[in-house]
This record gives sequence, structure tokens and C-alpha cells, in this order.
Amino acid sequence: MRYLICLLFLLTLTGCADYVPLDQASNIPKVGFLHGLWHGIIFPIAWVVSVFSDSTAIYAVYNNGGWYDFGFFIGVGGFSASLLVSKKKKKS
Repeated sequence: MRYLICLLFLLTLTGCADYVPLDQASNIPKVGFLHGLWHGIIFPIAWVVSVFSDSTAIYAVYNNGGWYDFGFFIGVGGFSASLLVSKKKKKS
């Protein structure tokens, strides 16, 4: 039951993944650290959806550079770290 709730929650998060065509990206305000963090957190789900859909992207091209990248890195790293911690708890 716990896994089903987590799966439904993660599927709900996929609604937050978006796609912006490159020609429109120059007209959109640049996104920063918090957007990068969010995109990093939803990366696993966005990646799976992007495999099957051309309308979903996993990285915002309309970002402000270093701060967005840092947030994205922290978001993906937090997800990876949580997987490692859960595996270590299962072994104990």
C-alpha cells in the first residue's frame, strides 16, 4: 500500500514537468535555483515520461546558468542519496 501511495504521489508530480520550444525560451523569464531544485527532484519521473512523450523535458533551457544548475544537482543528488539510505536501512 505504501508503494502505491508513493507511486500515485510521484505520478502527480509529473504534472509539474513542462516543455518549452527553443524558439519560445528566449521570451520566458529565466528560472533560477528553486526551479532547478524542483526539476532535479522530479527528474526521475520527468525522465520516464520524456521517454514516451516529446512534450516533456527534463531540463529547462531557459535557466539563469549556475544557480539553476546547482539547484538541479542538489535535487538529483537528494533523490540519489535517499535511495542509498533506504537500501542501507533494508540491509540492517
